Amino acid sequence: MTQQFDLIVLGSGSGARDGANKAAKEYGARVALVESTRWGGSCPNVACKPTKAYLVAAELAYDIEALALKLGIEVGPSWANLARIKARKDSLIVPKETWIERLHNMGHATFDGYGAFLDPQTVQVNGDRLAADRVLVATGSRTAVPPIEGLDETGWIDHVSALELTELPESLLVVGGGPVGLELAQTFARFGSRVTIVEGGDRISPRSDAEAAGELAAALEEEGIEIRTGTTVSRVRRKDGAIVATVGGDELRFDQVLLASGRAPNVEQLDLERAGVDRTRAGISVDERLRTSAEGIWAAGDVTGLLQFTPIAQYQARIAIDDMFGSNGARADYEWLPTAIFTDPELAGVGVTEQEAREQGLDVETAVHPIRYVQRSSYIDAKRGLYKLIWERGSRRMLGLHVVCRNASDIVQGLALALKLGATVDDLARMHHAFPTFGEGVKAAAEQALAR
Repeated sequence: MTQQFDLIVLGSGSGARDGANKAAKEYGARVALVESTRWGGSCPNVACKPTKAYLVAAELAYDIEALALKLGIEVGPSWANLARIKARKDSLIVPKETWIERLHNMGHATFDGYGAFLDPQTVQVNGDRLAADRVLVATGSRTAVPPIEGLDETGWIDHVSALELTELPESLLVVGGGPVGLELAQTFARFGSRVTIVEGGDRISPRSDAEAAGELAAALEEEGIEIRTGTTVSRVRRKDGAIVATVGGDELRFDQVLLASGRAPNVEQLDLERAGVDRTRAGISVDERLRTSAEGIWAAGDVTGLLQFTPIAQYQARIAIDDMFGSNGARADYEWLPTAIFTDPELAGVGVTEQEAREQGLDVETAVHPIRYVQRSSYIDAKRGLYKLIWERGSRRMLGLHVVCRNASDIVQGLALALKLGATVDDLARMHHAFPTFGEGVKAAAEQALAR
């Protein structure tokens, strides 16, 4: 017997839940959610929420060791009890039963298992057959495993299994210098591990502004983290209880290898071919309204491979729902997307990088203000950080803002709207600011433009 719904949502993560709730509240839709792995999705269970709990613990450990005595606080040496840190993290996780109860309270039906298309309007979940004129695929992504010889034999951890460790590895090789790799590398280094980051690109955080990424790299290296760029891990093997990794021409020994070099879309179990849904290696192909190649099927979030951020998954799902049930809905626009890497200092940005601006043939000027000239930085003895502005020479309109400091994410997020609405560098230079704050570094950088 086939159960009929107005909408089937494959997945239960942030985008899936936002889409389901919007469909039910605003359009009165009867919704079925299908989940195979983690009710609630990755963000609250194994990604955003738990990893940031570890970052907070690592920052506190660092401040005790590096700052407390300078500030006149006498404490003993800090020690990271990984078992207790894990227990604290576990206490923040909402159990499966609670997620399902919440979804039922919203009026949704839930189905536990892998959903596979029988045709564009029919999905099989174990013994249940579900049908709907509209389907939203929001199955997320997982850690991509790079082609490193010997990796299957030696074993590896990722952002999920790393947070299940109860004993701190003495040494850790992090494969990948993007947000996940950088955040976990610093976390474990501050807990006490000897950490090496290997990044195939010519710098860490390749999508960030090069100058800002360089400032973050310097901060990490000053904490004792080794960073090797422009090279890869070609082979790993076990020897005398350790993992020997071939990095470039060197053989290095580690206790653990952490993979953070990319994501793979969760599509293998969906039988997309039966539904006529096109996909690439990166994920399901969608247009600006999140429509797939199959009539009646939309996709949102990490599974599209576009921009793998929780707010983007929610944003895309809402656009998809309006397109399904409404008319003249919005088209996805990612131009002024603020991004952040939650290291210490954070690296955050919005708009174009200097390299992107010049590659686009834009006539731009830039200004950089070092954090050491910002009063607030002296309170935490911060030596590494900057505020970089990029603006069009003729119109003086701001095109990019890149910040490296504590709370950089809040600074950039607050100014993203100003840039979207056409703020000029002169507007930023003449705005009022609170003192003493980290945010005033933006005004100070902008004032360089007035001086010119």
